[in-house]
Amino acid sequence: MMAYCIAGHHAGLANGSDEGENRRTLKKRLALQFGADIQPLDDIWQQEIRLPPTLAVPPLKPDIHHSGFSRAFFIRMLYSCLVDANYLDTEAFYAAIENKTIKRGNYPALSDLQTNLRHYLTALCDSAAQQSGEEPAHAALNRLRSDILHHATAQAAEPPGLFRLTVPTGGGKTFTSMSFALEHARQHGLRRIIYVIPFTSIIERNAAEFRKAFAPLDEAVLEHHSTFDDSKLKDQDSKDKLRRASENWDAPVVVTTAVQFFESLFADRSARCRKLHNIAGSVIILDEAQMLPPDFLLPIMQTIKELAQNYRCSIVMCTATQPAVQVADGFYRGFENVREIAPEPAALFVQLRRTTAQYIGQQSDADLLAKLAEHPQMLVIVNNRRQARSLYDEAAKLALDGVFHLSTLMCAAHRSQTLDNIRTHLRSGAPCRVIATSLIEAGVDVDFPLVMRAEAGLDSVAQAAGRCNREGKQTPESSHVWIFTPEDGWKNPSELAFQAGVMRAIVRHHADDLLSTAAITAYFRELYALKGRELDKENILQKHSKAAKSLDFPFQTIADKFRMIKSPMLPLIIPFDRKAEKLIDALRHADHIGGLLRKLQPYTVQIPEKALAALYKAGHIELVNEQDFGRQFYTLIGLDLYDEVAGLSWEDLGFLKEESLVF
Repeated sequence: MMAYCIAGHHAGLANGSDEGENRRTLKKRLALQFGADIQPLDDIWQQEIRLPPTLAVPPLKPDIHHSGFSRAFFIRMLYSCLVDANYLDTEAFYAAIENKTIKRGNYPALSDLQTNLRHYLTALCDSAAQQSGEEPAHAALNRLRSDILHHATAQAAEPPGLFRLTVPTGGGKTFTSMSFALEHARQHGLRRIIYVIPFTSIIERNAAEFRKAFAPLDEAVLEHHSTFDDSKLKDQDSKDKLRRASENWDAPVVVTTAVQFFESLFADRSARCRKLHNIAGSVIILDEAQMLPPDFLLPIMQTIKELAQNYRCSIVMCTATQPAVQVADGFYRGFENVREIAPEPAALFVQLRRTTAQYIGQQSDADLLAKLAEHPQMLVIVNNRRQARSLYDEAAKLALDGVFHLSTLMCAAHRSQTLDNIRTHLRSGAPCRVIATSLIEAGVDVDFPLVMRAEAGLDSVAQAAGRCNREGKQTPESSHVWIFTPEDGWKNPSELAFQAGVMRAIVRHHADDLLSTAAITAYFRELYALKGRELDKENILQKHSKAAKSLDFPFQTIADKFRMIKSPMLPLIIPFDRKAEKLIDALRHADHIGGLLRKLQPYTVQIPEKALAALYKAGHIELVNEQDFGRQFYTLIGLDLYDEVAGLSWEDLGFLKEESLVF
């Protein structure tokens, strides 16, 4: 086990004996270094490295069905300890040479964060009570949110392990889960809170909410994600490379993406693995847990079990649409002893029911436009960026008032401006017709009287329903969520079509209450049953099991296979406003990244790799500061291809083909 770590602390964890890619196997590394026999260590190491005679480390409790997985997981944890110590030692070395103080650690205690959160939520409740005034619906909703928060927090005395927080949209899951996590960590001596979010588009907003709640201790929140790939950066300054290395997650509160979190736990490179040992002893909140990718569900579930069983972690699956992954749900070797911390979820769904969902069959684009013309405030959600743009263009031709477009072809700064305008229109009662992709379902706080959702998984439909009658100003019977099949020209990719097919099957049995907990559970049961072995599409668990006895783990192969996002998407920087232009100019003259990455992220659009290459070849984009940073930063030349309403627009057929795969 230690040989993997020592041999890989620079080049990365290798495969045991099967050939990897551009990396020698562990077997070859040892043979080249030591020949046939590995000599005993020189006793001098004992003079330089003081170790206690024994370590008080509890023995692993491996899953009897996945002992190989447990051992490989432990090797990655050991590797993490080694490489993080190496990074920190190097950091200290340079700091001593330059006579600098290392700005690391000295974070506020979780108990102090908990106190600030309590004060913030109390002030928030008081403010909400004053604003709701005589409106009984608002007052009742605020009381219910408060009841949910206090009930969930009271469950923190439960022993560490697996938990669920099942609360309908609008029930206050974000702060309720954080309140539980802080109290649970306090009572059980856990070290930090890791908040895992499925979408990059909302991570900055959630992190900002936590910083506001913890103020003035906002430095306790580490926001770890990046539009840019640090591993591709080229810089001759080794000290700057050190500063760019992935964070080691030593902050009290870490907000990150599901891709960053789970891919790191299967990674083989030092920069990505250095944080792993700091996951131990954490409360991990999986926000929108139903978004875990089905193709990797089984290895992800085994990871969750491993963290809970051997690394003192508590995991909270937080969502309005809980995936049916427990043994009690009929899931083979699923989760057991999962404690619900919300008060009676089925009753909550009745109390917080805001809409009536109905499947209305196929709707052509002309049908959708007719409904937009008929209803002055309405949200239409479609399944890809091209259809959203096409519908917007047609609506503009009809000269409809208050038409807005939202998709990830718009940079985040642009989307934020548009959402502010949308909320202003909705509050004032002005016409507000929004055509969007599914990004609007990702925690965006808007409230429409009518929502139309292109068919998808039932969990996506439930998320869309959360944008309808959100504040309960109308009756559920008058607040409609219409689910439709798009016209044939907008065919869904295979995975989305599969999920939509399962959703239609559930409609036949739960049409009277399509968004009930019973319907959601039935949907996930059917989805997972039909997926079968595809729930571990890359055979990640099998690769671990084969090496259980020999410890011949294919670490590099597993890391290459465990990719939650398959289609390569690259960031394109948009000179959206004067601030963006100044940042691009600063990048041109920078010799190290510094804080530029974070500042540039709101001005990027993710596009397919082939589309980026075609735009570059056509002379529409340019490479920025290749000398210092390699082929990492591309920026759009001018705004001729960037529409002030709809974002990036390019009608090349190759680009359109790639775009059909993007949601």
